[in-house]
This record gives sequence, structure tokens and C-alpha cells, in this order.
Amino acid sequence: MTFLRFASLATAVAFLATPALAQNKAADPKAAGGDKSELYQQLNLFGDVLERIRRDYVEPVEEKQLIENAINGMLSALDPHSSYMNPKSYKDMQVQTKGEFGGLGIEVTMDNGVIKVVSPIDDTPASRAGIQPGDLIFALDGEPVQGLTLQEAVEKMRGKVGTPIKVSIRRGTKDPFDVSLTRETIKVKPVKFRLEGGDIGYIRVTSFTEQTTPGVLDAVEKLKKEAGNKLKGYIIDLRNNPGGLLDQAIAMSDAFLDKGEIVSVKARKNDEVQRWNAKPGDVANGLPIVILMNGGSASASEIVAGALQDHRRAIVLGTRSFGKGSVQTIMQVTGGGAIRLTTALYFTPSGRSIQKEGIKPDIEVEPAKIENIQQRSSFREENLRRSITNPNDKPAAPTPPAKPEAAKPGDKTDDKATGQTAPQATPSGDPDEPPKEQAADYQLLRAADLIRGISLYSGKAN
Repeated sequence: MTFLRFASLATAVAFLATPALAQNKAADPKAAGGDKSELYQQLNLFGDVLERIRRDYVEPVEEKQLIENAINGMLSALDPHSSYMNPKSYKDMQVQTKGEFGGLGIEVTMDNGVIKVVSPIDDTPASRAGIQPGDLIFALDGEPVQGLTLQEAVEKMRGKVGTPIKVSIRRGTKDPFDVSLTRETIKVKPVKFRLEGGDIGYIRVTSFTEQTTPGVLDAVEKLKKEAGNKLKGYIIDLRNNPGGLLDQAIAMSDAFLDKGEIVSVKARKNDEVQRWNAKPGDVANGLPIVILMNGGSASASEIVAGALQDHRRAIVLGTRSFGKGSVQTIMQVTGGGAIRLTTALYFTPSGRSIQKEGIKPDIEVEPAKIENIQQRSSFREENLRRSITNPNDKPAAPTPPAKPEAAKPGDKTDDKATGQTAPQATPSGDPDEPPKEQAADYQLLRAADLIRGISLYSGKAN
């Protein structure tokens, strides 16, 4: 039997898993809640119902489909993240873990019978169409998703690359609307980076795949070379990152921690606790780190933020994260399929459970619109008559006023007075999505100011 562990939400386009953390252990009959005779009676009941459906249902049914639906119903009734994968879905999941897959680019979960968007993936059909975290998908191609399992709804959203699909969405108190999308081959680039203002390394991590930690390490090295000795710190942007591979979350945390626990996983039995500790070495060389988070940051993202926050290695800025603190194990079963079963909860180094609580930011900063405010003209000291000259100023020869140049034919003129405000940045349409334009990203600007302030007073500024 094959076992895999992961730290991610169920998705419409990707399901991420990581190698086994523990060996399977025999179930405790007493702990299961009942003796074997009662269990056999319930199995007989199941067999009786199955036979009646096969014999008396108004239309012929496929026994294999009945069994799969029964298994999935049993698992999905446990929690939102446990489910059954048939052989095709299991194979797709294994391919998707590599970071390339087909679909719409939406990370989703089930919420009261409808599909809830956790976050769109950057540079995908869903992201370009403006789908937002928290959107509720209630119909696909005009067919309601009410009554479908999460896996069934996911299958409907998948399809041949290039084929269209109409997604019906409810967003807050607004009227429902439709979004037309075209399925694409999604190649996830989990790490993007740039030098912010010439002195701050900005690293955007969109998901945790097999390429994430190598991508982050590569980004750090390239930013060091580009900035030289001017580098003041790093901003790690985990906003709308729905999670992914647990081992990648651990490896990325380890890259910035020199010692101490990263995360612990506690299973059903008290003695089934696993811990991961950081190895010596900090790729950032102690420079300040600010982590950006929001309500779309989940699971593996919360592991990284929680580890660096507890060790006071990073300041978390933004809004409270999603709050998924459970671990799922992928177990291959008879017939080539697999079950996705919640088997443990993970805890931050200080012992915090993130389940339903999320990571609370050290500095809460809501997304905001940035506007330039035109100030009234006012007098300053230098405008006052007979004001005393600054003793440090050197007298300068008066500069004659420049003669205005004659306007050339075709030149545009502006009749407005000088000193007007600069053009305002256009904010993103999604209040919870990192804006595409740097000037409109208030949370990012606050993070950059914070790093420069820390650097100024820590002696690390060069």
C-alpha cells in the first residue's frame, strides 16, 4: 500500500502530495467505537441496500460507480478534505504534483454544497478572468453543483485543453454572474522575484510544488548579486498561496532558520508525534524578512509563516490566513485508486494549532487604495519676512528666471497650474489579490518601509 502526505486544500486543478511520514498502523477496534458484531451488521445493511438498488432502481446502474460513490460519501462526510480518488484522478494527482497540469487555475474547497474559491493561481485563465478568493461557484455550464461531491465538481471543471466552460459565480451581496473560461495547460511557476527599490528582495511564492524551494534559493542568490551590498532585507509574498507539498514548506522554512523546530505533526494517538528541526545555515544571512499573508494563504503557507513568526525570524504583515491546520495522507487502495484521509494536525514551533485559527499577522494591514492628496499652498519659515538665515547655508548667486521657450508647432500645452498631483495608481479590482501594479500595492509598500526602518536601526544598512 502506498502512502503520501500533503499540506494543501482540495483543488480543481491540482492536488499536491509529499512522501509518507509514517507507517500504517493497525486500527484499534475499541477506539473505532463499537464491537465487530455491530460492524458486521452495518456491512450487511450496506450489502442489502446495494442489492436492492441493483434489482429495483428505475434504471440500470453500474455497480462500480455505486461503490465509488459510497466510498466517497463515507470519506467526504468526515471533513472537507477527505475524499476518494478513482484510478484516473489518482494518476492526475501524481502528475499535477510535478507542477504542470491542465485546467482553469483555481484552488477550491467545498462550502455548504457549493464550490468555494480559495484562490486563483497567477497567470491562469481564472486569474486573468478576475475570479477572486471567496467566490462561490454554484453552476458549471448551466448545471448546478448542488448535490455533487467536490471530486465530481472538479472533474466537470477539467477537460480538453482549449475547450470552453461557463462558470456561474456568487460574490458577496452582488447579483450572480457568469464567467466564460477556456481550459489551458497550466504550468505553475511557483516562484517569482524582483529587486524592489534597488535594496529589497521581493520573492513571490504562489504554491508549494517540487520547484518551490529550489526556486526560492535561486531567487535569493540572484537578488544578492543584483543588489550587491545595498540589500536591506527580503519580502516573501505568500498572499493567496493555497499550500502544497509539506516537505517543500519544511525545506523553505529551513532555508531561513538557523536552528529550532519548524513544525510538528500530531496524529490520533498521543505518542504519534513527528517533529522537523532546522539545520544550521540562513540563506538570508540574518537580514530582516517580512512575510505578506491574507485570507487566501493556507496550509503549507501557514507552516512557513508560523515557523518564521514563532522564531522571530520574520514579521508577518497583512490579514489573518485561511486556517487549514490538518494533514491528509494519500493511501493507495485496491483497484488502483486512492483515498485522501485526514490523519493528523500540524502545530507551529510554539505549539499553536492553526486549524480554524490561521496565522494572525504581527502587523495587520488591510488592502487599501492609495491616493495622492493635493495639499493647500501654505507658508513655511523661509516665506516669512525678515526670517533668520540658516547659518549652515552658503550664500548663492541669484539665479535669473529662465525664459520660457516658445512652443513648437505640434507641442501639447497644459493650462493647469504647476504643482498638481501625480497620476493616481489604478488599484486592483480584487481587494484580496496582490495588485499587478507595484504602486497600487499598499501592503507591499508598508512591508518595504518596515524593512528599511529595521535596517536603519539595526546596523545592517550598508
